[in-house]
Amino acid sequence: MAKRTRPLRVADRIQREVSEIIQRRFKDPRLPFLTVTSVSVSDDLKTAKIFVSTLDLNKIDDAIKLLDGAKGFIRGELGQRLTMRFTPEIIFKGDLSAAHAQRVGEILDKIHRETPATESEEKNQEGDESEVDS
Repeated sequence: MAKRTRPLRVADRIQREVSEIIQRRFKDPRLPFLTVTSVSVSDDLKTAKIFVSTLDLNKIDDAIKLLDGAKGFIRGELGQRLTMRFTPEIIFKGDLSAAHAQRVGEILDKIHRETPATESEEKNQEGDESEVDS
């Protein structure tokens, strides 16, 4: 158990540091509203997968390409901030969980609109209307 806590702590620290590097040091107008959503570090601490999301989910691939192009700069900045012997290799991945959650919400809304009201719901609505009339 203790062996797995270090990668979790390192992942948390990398997430905070990379977020700050992208927001403050890496100023590219093509990367507005970029968020580092999570980081996964290998057990040997040599590789860090950094998951990012953008406000416009259609531009996530462009954001990944820009980040891959700046990987050396970001890793260098990260190396100065971490107190580790080696700076992990970083791999940027798109986090599409927000898109999936939005899609599930849309499907549930559609089902709710298409499902006819049950008798108990109709009685509740009628009861609410009679209270308003009084």
